Amino acid sequence: MSKQRSDCPISCSLDIFGDKWSLLIIRDVMLRGKCSYSEFLKSEEKIATNILTSRLALLEEAQILSKEVAPENRSKFIYHLTQKGADLLPIIIELMDWGARYNSNCPRRELGKKIKKDKAAVVTEYTQRLKKQVR
Repeated sequence: MSKQRSDCPISCSLDIFGDKWSLLIIRDVMLRGKCSYSEFLKSEEKIATNILTSRLALLEEAQILSKEVAPENRSKFIYHLTQKGADLLPIIIELMDWGARYNSNCPRRELGKKIKKDKAAVVTEYTQRLKKQVR
């Protein structure tokens, strides 16, 4: 991992996921059930292949994601959140809520409506789901 800019906790966090793609990859694994390179490429934000490769490697190196060979296709990798990655759930939920609240171009879809109604319940629900998936 590259040298940290400072020992400030915010700066240290941004060193891992402060680019415009890493949190979207984490979102896709965490909330949308995506786990393969090809699934990430299909995300609405249209990440470039070289950026995706770089971000997946960074998230794996930072122990946010783990990578393993897919059992059904030995030439394909699948990605899972680690516990360190799953611990980002409340932050992801807060960012979703903040983005929907302050940007009228970001409508609340089904999950966003649940967050608005009862954020704590959503965090609890997804925490339980993630416990079954964490590697």
